[in-house]
Amino acid sequence: MDLSAAIWRKSSRSGGNGGQCVEVAANLPEVIAVRDSKDPDGPKLLLTPTEWATFVRGIKTGDFDR
Repeated sequence: MDLSAAIWRKSSRSGGNGGQCVEVAANLPEVIAVRDSKDPDGPKLLLTPTEWATFVRGIKTGDFDR
């Protein structure tokens, strides 16, 4: 998929210390893209808007807490 038009924003949960940084591009039609800001040319995770909403809901409700 061509992601050249993606507008990436850093997650509000990512710290400013250069540690674990996640960026999200939600401006593309029918896909939400996620990448590691330390490896912008590396792999991207592509989700549908429904999958993204489910993922975000899971984070907010603690489904992924250790």
